Amino acid sequence: MNSSTLSLRGTETILVAEDEDGVRSLTREVLEKYGYTVLEAANGEEALKVAERYQGPLHLLLSDVVMPGIGGPELAVRLRMRRPTLRVLLMSGYDEHSLAAGGAGYASFIAKPFRPELLSQRVRAALDSVETIRPVS
Repeated sequence: MNSSTLSLRGTETILVAEDEDGVRSLTREVLEKYGYTVLEAANGEEALKVAERYQGPLHLLLSDVVMPGIGGPELAVRLRMRRPTLRVLLMSGYDEHSLAAGGAGYASFIAKPFRPELLSQRVRAALDSVETIRPVS
């Protein structure tokens, strides 16, 4: 690995919530290649259960925006109630502008399909960000 690839590596734990099996599997493989511990969930409901059972620190939620049942934005809010320092990176096959037009603005977003290096860059940026975590009211 070259020095730019090494700077994208991490040891944090990431919860991937994605309803498309192939995308979820590929995402896990890419993140594990960069050194991350990955927990998987096929939907928002399963992600809540995985997070509840996992006793270690959970650093990042990487979630599809649109999933049956609980979508990414709602999942993020619900997980942050229990884990307020959790970082969030949302992904979607819809572009960011289409999502923003629907009233949702996301600080950390990646459009699908994505290249492995772009995914690792966005994950590293989300983990390293100094975003202000707003308390859930």
